[in-house]
Amino acid sequence: MPKRMTVFLPDNYYHIYNRGNNRQTVFFEPENYLYFLRGIKKYLLPVADVIAYCLMPTHYHLMVRVKDLDKQNSEVFKTSEFSVSKAMMRLSVSYTKAINKRFERVGSLFQGAFQEKAIKNSTHLLHLCRYIHANPVKDGLVASPEDWLYSNYLEWLGEREGTLFDPNFVKDQFSSVEEYKGFVRDYLRAREHPEDVKLYLSSFEE
Repeated sequence: MPKRMTVFLPDNYYHIYNRGNNRQTVFFEPENYLYFLRGIKKYLLPVADVIAYCLMPTHYHLMVRVKDLDKQNSEVFKTSEFSVSKAMMRLSVSYTKAINKRFERVGSLFQGAFQEKAIKNSTHLLHLCRYIHANPVKDGLVASPEDWLYSNYLEWLGEREGTLFDPNFVKDQFSSVEEYKGFVRDYLRAREHPEDVKLYLSSFEE
């Protein structure tokens, strides 16, 4: 397996994503989404804060902030880089095994190992949040992001409790829930990003 080029640094933000092999479905029924979310909580949450997520029928998006395990005196893993990679590997293997057993299938489910991209500035950070939450509307699955149950958009709005969510991040970045809702609505109306954001997003919109 080739060495990952991205180094997961503590207190830094990353976009983690993957899609089904040959763009096939990876979430077939409601319990599949819930199983994957439980896996995120079990494997990833000990080593990274989940800021925004969205699970789609054929792919997923996670925006995370890597925890500083040394500051927390954590013995979960020895280094942050190892821990994030190991957590995602365990999540993928666990989920694939469960799906293969449930549907009596064999072989790979995802299009190789997960992909990741560092988030280098606040503009990309905030535009990625709304891109993730708007994804179900953009793909024609629902009319409003509030209607898609398998993202943490409702947690951002304070309309649902959840553990895969950092309320302090929302408070630090936006003056109110309405400001963020308007930010998402603006994108859904225009379906356009600033040019630098568009270039940043292009790597995982292909």
